[in-house]
Amino acid sequence: MGSKLYVGNLSFQTTEEDLGAHFGDAGTVTSTKIITDRDTGRSRGFGFVEMSSPEEAQQAVEKFNGQEFAGRNLKVDIAKEKS
Repeated sequence: MGSKLYVGNLSFQTTEEDLGAHFGDAGTVTSTKIITDRDTGRSRGFGFVEMSSPEEAQQAVEKFNGQEFAGRNLKVDIAKEKS
């Protein structure tokens, strides 16, 4: 189990700082990344949050998956490794 989380259904106005502050309630956030469109620079509505341990990552999934943030219900899960 990893400590990197996939976070989907983000509001297009959400910043990486907002995401880090929100997930900080579940533990220590080591990095955040919101994926943006290459051409427009606009958020694509999903991103990644890395927690300091797999236990904190699992706690964040349990705490935030399906919960409302910035007017949208988040989809939070352990990120799958790139193949």
